[in-house]
Amino acid sequence: MDSAEKQASPDAQEKDAVLQAHAENRAVSALAAAGPEWIVDARFDKKELTLWIARDGIIAAAAALKAAGYNFLSDVTCVDWSPNEPRFEVIYHLLSHGLKQRVRLAVRLDSLDPEVASMTAVWPSANFYEREIWDLFGVRFGGHPNLRRILMPDEWEGHPLRKDYPVEGYR
Repeated sequence: MDSAEKQASPDAQEKDAVLQAHAENRAVSALAAAGPEWIVDARFDKKELTLWIARDGIIAAAAALKAAGYNFLSDVTCVDWSPNEPRFEVIYHLLSHGLKQRVRLAVRLDSLDPEVASMTAVWPSANFYEREIWDLFGVRFGGHPNLRRILMPDEWEGHPLRKDYPVEGYR
């Protein structure tokens, strides 16, 4: 083992091991060819592949996966990990009907700047999912064509699925 391998973190070693073990997976090979620097972390658990993508690379990564045959965005959701940082995680579930494969892309966002580029240019179906996430978590989607509340009334204060939101609302 050389000195670089000795200094590599356990997370980096796990990411590399997952990517090597799944090098034949179309998502892994497409991202390795298009932009390996976009992949921040990787896990394979319960027969599901999750790739954490750098915030600045999510649109290009999604476009690369769409070109590789992942033709369906089945869901976009969010998790609030407060009080941990990065606080938010936006998760995209992609499916390839032809390959019969799924992949999960995730982006981690700080509480001070919870914004990621809108996926609507790649998958127009992301529109309402992103509006829901903005409405309930307060995560902004840059370039979204119509980012406004979808579930809560327009005059509602705050974002009710944030962990720091008061149980009985603001009074």
